[in-house]
Amino acid sequence: MHLYFLLIRIAALLGHQKARKLVAGQRETLERQSLPTDCIWIHAASVGEFEQARPLIERLRVTGYGLRVVVTFFSPSGYEARKNYDKADAVLYLPFATRSNAKRFLDALQPKMAIFVKYEFWPAYLEELHARNIPTYSISSIFRPEQLFFRWWGKRHLQALNCFTHIYVQDEASLQLLQTHGVMQASVAGDTRFDRVKQVMDEGLRVTGDRFAPIVEFVKSAERVLVAGSTWPEDEVLLTQYIEVTGDGLQVTGRTKLILVPHEIDEKHLHTIFDLFKGRFVRYSEVTGYGLRVTGESQRNILQRAQVLVIDTIGLLSSIYRFGQVAYIGGGFGVGIHNTIEAAVYGVPVLFGPNYEHFREAKGLIAAGAARSIKDYNELETALETAFAQHETIGAKAADYVQSELGATAKIYAELFGN
Repeated sequence: MHLYFLLIRIAALLGHQKARKLVAGQRETLERQSLPTDCIWIHAASVGEFEQARPLIERLRVTGYGLRVVVTFFSPSGYEARKNYDKADAVLYLPFATRSNAKRFLDALQPKMAIFVKYEFWPAYLEELHARNIPTYSISSIFRPEQLFFRWWGKRHLQALNCFTHIYVQDEASLQLLQTHGVMQASVAGDTRFDRVKQVMDEGLRVTGDRFAPIVEFVKSAERVLVAGSTWPEDEVLLTQYIEVTGDGLQVTGRTKLILVPHEIDEKHLHTIFDLFKGRFVRYSEVTGYGLRVTGESQRNILQRAQVLVIDTIGLLSSIYRFGQVAYIGGGFGVGIHNTIEAAVYGVPVLFGPNYEHFREAKGLIAAGAARSIKDYNELETALETAFAQHETIGAKAADYVQSELGATAKIYAELFGN
């Protein structure tokens, strides 16, 4: 562990931007003159894990439990995205997990309770929390046999799991695995992320105004709309082929429109996308106040003629899935797919690439008949045609699956806070 933190510091000295932010951020936390004490401390690795904690945080605020809330992140991307989150009394970087840092941080924070989200298990912090008899919980966690806890060289990390007061896991397989290895203070509560996507959907359906006006105009002239979220280059190449096949006058009757939301929106990547779609696209920023504004009849004409709308700003994806009949989730040809239930909650069929084995919700959607994994263009085309033709039936299965997984937040909250 110390070697890992040393490598981060070396990377920072060599100019790696993310490492520099991480080193500077954790140092700033330790050097702060004061922190909100007597608080509930919630730690998340990055944005995804924070979204799993968010329903619990916001329930705390609504019910007025009375304690302050401090949120920490390990990842710079998580901290930068949520550093101004208004439901927390402080948002901080977590100092590197050494024994001395853990003692120093907990001396300053003096939390009444600590909650770690999903994959965050730092032995130095867990051991120090345990030594101070501070109730400590893990929520929405999931375990697999190949994780280091269950290898011969991971004994310290396995022992650290017993520092938790209780571990709320997502599924029965995780519970059985923990119990097999002697970690008994655990129970199945589900995944709070399902509660969060339902909350986001309800909030998004109430949102109107200029942000979504171009999207509404774009889909007006479409018979079929595909929303592709968090895409990577491998996904975009496949989608380009499909758009070429389903354009006006080509193989498939009826015009298909694509709302493309890339995972990375730097100009270099965006221009690669523009080259792929060769004049069939319009940038979201060109038809809003964010960039080259076009208005009136010209805006309508541009949006109606375009076959692809490229969303080149952040923060809209979770509300955009409602405009499609089918959703494609990116990342499945790389390190792993992105958030599938963010789309499924709207009752649309979901497609993604082959790398989904570590994603419980993706496997659950497939088992429910609401999703399909593809490994090449031929499978993509076949799956999309089926999904469009049966989008109401398949989409209903997606919505039912999400509905069946709701309730983790209420269960955990009731056990931790008694109401």
